[in-house]
Amino acid sequence: MASFDVISEIDMQEVRNAVDQAAREVGTRYDFKDTGSEITLNDTAISLLSSSEDRLNALRQVLEEKLVKRKVSLKALSYGEVEDAAGTSVRQAVVIQAGISSDKAKELNKFIKGLGIKGVQSQTQGEQVRVISKKRDHLQTVISKLKEVDFDLPLQFENFRD
Repeated sequence: MASFDVISEIDMQEVRNAVDQAAREVGTRYDFKDTGSEITLNDTAISLLSSSEDRLNALRQVLEEKLVKRKVSLKALSYGEVEDAAGTSVRQAVVIQAGISSDKAKELNKFIKGLGIKGVQSQTQGEQVRVISKKRDHLQTVISKLKEVDFDLPLQFENFRD
């Protein structure tokens, strides 16, 4: 039986590098001077802080540019609400989503079963989905169909075995 795993992983080192580059650029750019703008990274979230909402949007754009240059998918980011912080500043939390949640795994399984390819089975294993079939061609078809649909997750395919 041939199989492969569908996973959603983020290279946190690349995220860390992108946040550092964005913070450095914000520190040197003239349009961010005296706005109190800053980008900080926690374990699973990025915090954006600035003096106004338009500066916050510019800050978000700088961060996204750096992430794209580092080949980190923007689908892995979940933006929170813009909230008021101390004084006149505003804050926004950006959660980094890694792994496939149980709801998304159900959606993936339903999609794979809905393809109607005979002999293809899928099952959730923790934060990944394993797809099994007797024929390698069927698995390659499933991979191509999964790439065509947007699940709001960066999907990777690994452990392809014959």
